[in-house]
Amino acid sequence: MTKIIHEKESLDRGLSNRHIQLIALGGAIGVGLFYGSSATIQLAGPAIIVSYLIGGIIIFAIMRALGEMAVAEPVSGSFSSYANRYIGSFAGYLTGWTYWFMWVVVGMAEITVVGVYVNYWFPSVPQWLSALVVLLLITGVNLVNVKAFGEFEFWFALIKVVAIIGMIVAGIRIILFGIGNGGTPMGLGNLFEHGGFMPNGVKGILFSLVMVMFSFGGVELIGITAGEASNPKKVIPPAINNVIWRILIFYVGALGIMMTLYPWNEVGTKGSPFVLIFDKIGIAGAADIINFVVLTAALSAFNSGLFSTGRMLYNLALQDNGPKYFGKLNKSKIPSRGILFSSSMLMIAVVLNYIVPEKVFLYISAVATVAVVTSWTIILVTQIMFRKAKSKEEIAQLEFKMPLFPYLSYISLAFLVMVIVLMAFIDGMSVALIVAPIWFGILYIGFKVKKKKEAETINVKPVA
Repeated sequence: MTKIIHEKESLDRGLSNRHIQLIALGGAIGVGLFYGSSATIQLAGPAIIVSYLIGGIIIFAIMRALGEMAVAEPVSGSFSSYANRYIGSFAGYLTGWTYWFMWVVVGMAEITVVGVYVNYWFPSVPQWLSALVVLLLITGVNLVNVKAFGEFEFWFALIKVVAIIGMIVAGIRIILFGIGNGGTPMGLGNLFEHGGFMPNGVKGILFSLVMVMFSFGGVELIGITAGEASNPKKVIPPAINNVIWRILIFYVGALGIMMTLYPWNEVGTKGSPFVLIFDKIGIAGAADIINFVVLTAALSAFNSGLFSTGRMLYNLALQDNGPKYFGKLNKSKIPSRGILFSSSMLMIAVVLNYIVPEKVFLYISAVATVAVVTSWTIILVTQIMFRKAKSKEEIAQLEFKMPLFPYLSYISLAFLVMVIVLMAFIDGMSVALIVAPIWFGILYIGFKVKKKKEAETINVKPVA
C-alpha cells in the first residue's frame, strides 16, 4: 500500500447542504447556455440535443471519478491535491496552476459578457468600465467569508434555475396547447424540417462538441467545495449524482424547447431565443428579464471562478508547489492572498475589453476549453492511479465508487483527446492549441527551477 501525505488545511467548513446543492446546480448552467448556444446550434442544428447528451454522459463520468476521491479525501485543492499524491509533484503542480489559469481565463470571459449585457441598458457605458466594477464587487464578496460566497452563489444560481424552468414550462404550453400562438399547438415540426434533424450530419455534431464541453466548464467546482463543506460525505454524492439530471433538464430540455418553437437556422438571428419565448406568451419586459438573468449567470460564474482560484493557490502552497505566501489565511479563514492575486491578473480582461472588445469572448473561450479539458483529463488519470494505490480492502470500503471502472474512465479520456483534435479545425479555436503548449512549457520550466532551488537549499551546509 502506498503511503500518502495529506496537506493540512485550516479552512472554515461553512458551506451548508443548501449552498453545495445550488453551487453544483449553478456550476452546470454557465453563460455558455445563454450566450454561446446560438453558435453551437448553427453547427449541429436540432441534433445539438444529441451533442449535449453525449457531452453530458462524459461529464457525469468525470464527476463520478472526482466524487470517488472527494468523498474519500475531501480537500479544497481537490484534483490538484490528488494528482500531487497519486501521480507525482509535477502533476499536482501542472493541474493546480492550469486550473488556476483556466478560471482566470474564464473569469475574463464572464466579465466580458457582463460588459456586453450592461451595454444593453446603458449603451454609453464602455465594456471595460463594467468589467472593472464587477471585478471589484466580486473580489469584495469573496474576501468576507465563505458563507458570503455561498449565499451570493445560492441566490444567483436560483435566478438562473427559475428562469430556465420558466422558459421550459412556457415553451411546453406553446408547443402542446398553443398558448401565445393563437391557440394553435406548435407541434414538433421545427425539429425535423429545415434540412432535417441533422442538417450538417455527423460532422456538425462532432464540431459542436467543442463548445458544448466549454459550456460544461465549472461542474468540477463541486470537488473544490469539498474542503469547506460542513459534511462532505453526505452532501457531495447527491450533488454529483444529480449532474446528469441537471444537464438533461437545463441543456437538453431548454435547447429542445427552443428549437421546437423556432427553426434552428433562425435561432439567434432575431434576438435572444429566451427573450422571444417569454415575449410570445405575453410577459412584459421579457428582454429586460432575460438580460438580468444572463447578467446574474455571468456574475455567478465569475464568483465561482474567483473562489476556485483562491483555494487552488492555497492548496498549491500547502503542496510546496506554489509560493508559501498563498498558504496564509485571513481572520475569516479565507485564502485572501490568492484571491487578491487572481483578481489582479483579471485586470488583463479589463484591458482586453478596452482594446479588442469584439473578439475577447471567442479567444478566451478557446483557451479556457483547452485548460478545462486538461483538468478533466488529469482527474480521470488521477482516479485510475488512486485505485492502483489502494488495497482491495480499501477499494471495497470506498463510499462513492466510480461506475464501470476502468472502462468508463478510458472512454472518457479518448473523448477528451478527440475534442482537442477537433479544435485544430475550428476557426478561432486553434489559437488555444498554440497558447496551451507555451503555457505547459512555462510550467515545466518553472517546476524545474523550483526543484533546483529546493535541491540547492537541502545541499547547503551550515557554516561552522
